[in-house]
Amino acid sequence: MAVRRPVVSAAVAVLAVLAGTGCSVTVPDPGYTPPPPLPALEQLRQAPLTNPAAFRTADDVLAFVTADRNVVCALTSARGAHLNLPYEPNNFGDSANRKLDTVPVAHCELAVYPAPEAADIRDNCTGTGLGYLGGAALLTPDRARYGECRSGVTAMESAFGPQGTRDGVIAALPVLPEGGNLERNGLRCSAYAAGVACGNVTGGVAFVVSRDHYEIIPGGGKKASTASPEAPKTP
Repeated sequence: MAVRRPVVSAAVAVLAVLAGTGCSVTVPDPGYTPPPPLPALEQLRQAPLTNPAAFRTADDVLAFVTADRNVVCALTSARGAHLNLPYEPNNFGDSANRKLDTVPVAHCELAVYPAPEAADIRDNCTGTGLGYLGGAALLTPDRARYGECRSGVTAMESAFGPQGTRDGVIAALPVLPEGGNLERNGLRCSAYAAGVACGNVTGGVAFVVSRDHYEIIPGGGKKASTASPEAPKTP
């Protein structure tokens, strides 16, 4: 006489194996809404500082790209209008500029970016034949700005924009992961909300940049400047 054994469903069998091995199954909660990101200055203030060793260049500059290769930044120095950038030719080291004060700055460039709002255009580029374009942000200890007088594309756009080469100095820079936070000479930059926030936490001044959004936080209790969602992106 044949012995009839009970039929065990595959799901029950799997659960029994998991229980026996001490494993658990995480079931996504369809109703879960992740919390919004911290305000930019709080992110810079609260996020643990990342070890800077992997991001340091020969000139004691900290440089990185974001994981999506849309933003490149440097925590560096300026002499007048001359920035010490590892990813762009510059006149920072020229002997004529050494008499100028050296100021800590944070500089970022984007591959895809919004145009600057009219209220944030600080230079008419008179006599230069240049236009005031988006895609670059600069922070000094007491001021943040978005946009610059420039013809053509940013270095980041040349490397990782729609027609980018995907090579060169920028391609070799290390990635700062989301939430990473670097500091140099009182200024901080953090990979933040699919972009980058850089700020002087003490002075309350900062900028936030990403492929479809930028924000200028001027400090001193002034209202922040924010690009509209309809702002045109990279030309």
